[in-house]
Amino acid sequence: MISVNCRHLTKTFERNGVRLSPIDNFDFSMPGGEICALIGRSGCGKTTLLRMLAGLETPTSGTIEFTDERGQSVKPRLSVVFQEHRLFPWMSVTDNIRVAVRDLPREEQERRIADVLKLIGLTPFADAYPDELSGGMSQRVGFARALVSEPDLLLLDEPFSALDALTRHQLYRDFIDIYLKKPMTVLLITHDVAEAVLLSRQIWKLNLNDQATRYEVDEAYPRHLSTPGVTSLTDEILDSFYNNRD
Repeated sequence: MISVNCRHLTKTFERNGVRLSPIDNFDFSMPGGEICALIGRSGCGKTTLLRMLAGLETPTSGTIEFTDERGQSVKPRLSVVFQEHRLFPWMSVTDNIRVAVRDLPREEQERRIADVLKLIGLTPFADAYPDELSGGMSQRVGFARALVSEPDLLLLDEPFSALDALTRHQLYRDFIDIYLKKPMTVLLITHDVAEAVLLSRQIWKLNLNDQATRYEVDEAYPRHLSTPGVTSLTDEILDSFYNNRD
C-alpha cells in the first residue's frame, strides 16, 4: 500500500499583484491503505493540496513523497473522482470506463471492465448511456472509471456533494463495501464533517491561519450516524469551527 508524506509544503499564487498561499509550510501524511479526509472552510487549501498530489499543480516549495510498504519511494498509479461525474454522453457505460484503460490490450480491457462493473454493481447497465442513468448511478460510473486502472492512490474531490441526501448515504455504503473488498489509499476532500467521520480513518482539519488539526476515527466499518462515537466526534469537530472561527 502507498503512503503519502508531505514536508514543508507551500503553494503560492499571485493574483492582481497579491500573493496568496493557501498551503503554507504544511506537513501532512497518509498511512497506506487507509481513507483520509481533508475538511476545512472554503479557501483553506483542500483542493490545492489534492491537485498537487495529483500532479496538476507544482509545489512552490517543500516535498511530496510516495512510499511503498518497504519505505521505498515510488511513483503511484493514481485516479481522481470529481464532484461531477464528467461522463461522455455519446459513450456507453462500458466505453466511458474503457477510456481509463484504452492503452491496455483489448482482452485486458474487457477483463478489468467486467470486474469493475461487477464490483460496483453496474453489470446490468453496461450498455446504457449517461442520459439513461440516475445521478447516483452516473457517479458510480465515475468511480468505476477511476477504479478500473487499479490505482494505488484514489483522490476524491467532493464526489458525493452534488447528490441528494438519500443517494449520498447509499453511495457512502457502496463506497465502503468497495473499499473493504479492494483496500487502497484514499484521500477524500469534503465540506461535510459527518461524511468525513463516516468514511475516514483519519481526518485533517485545515485552518485558514494555522496548521492542521488531526482527528483519528477508531470505529469499525461500516459506520452509521447511530454508531457510538460518530455523533460525538462530528459535534466536536463542528464545535471547533464555531468556537475558533477558523
